[in-house]
Amino acid sequence: MTPGPANAAAGLNPGAVHYHFGSREGLVSALFRRELGPLRTQRGEHLAGHPDSDSEVHDMVAALVEPFAGLVRTRDGRMLCHLLARTALPAGQLPNVSTLFTPAPFEVRIGRALPDLSPQEVTERCRPAFSLVMETYGRPLAKLPTESAAFPSTKTVIAFVAAGLTAPSAVRTKAPADEA
Repeated sequence: MTPGPANAAAGLNPGAVHYHFGSREGLVSALFRRELGPLRTQRGEHLAGHPDSDSEVHDMVAALVEPFAGLVRTRDGRMLCHLLARTALPAGQLPNVSTLFTPAPFEVRIGRALPDLSPQEVTERCRPAFSLVMETYGRPLAKLPTESAAFPSTKTVIAFVAAGLTAPSAVRTKAPADEA
């Protein structure tokens, strides 16, 4: 659906989205900044002083998952999570948004907490971690906001994602005995 018919259905000028936001993607980016920005900023500040360790990975994953688990408790929050997933999953990132909504800061912190992993392996682990969170909390639901049984326990999601990030390296280097 193009912005024109949506604006007209809302009783607005067909060019209003383009005038105020530049594009539909600009509107979506503005919505995410307004609704999710404070959550992401608060979580980032909460983690700023933690030492590097597996417990930090758990805390970083909790900082990623808990806002979404909270949002899906309301109908508007579920719709926002669904829009976020629909926007981010096909391209692997959100178009035209600040680094606040990209995986890069998370990947850097994970890399620092897990120095035995190469930067490539950190990226290869973080991408499915983000996809899993988006798939888990971004799926559409027609249930009432008070019905949250369709979502897995927040603790389960955090434990699962943290376990994937902290698993032993899948990249093996050849030991001298293997070369013989």
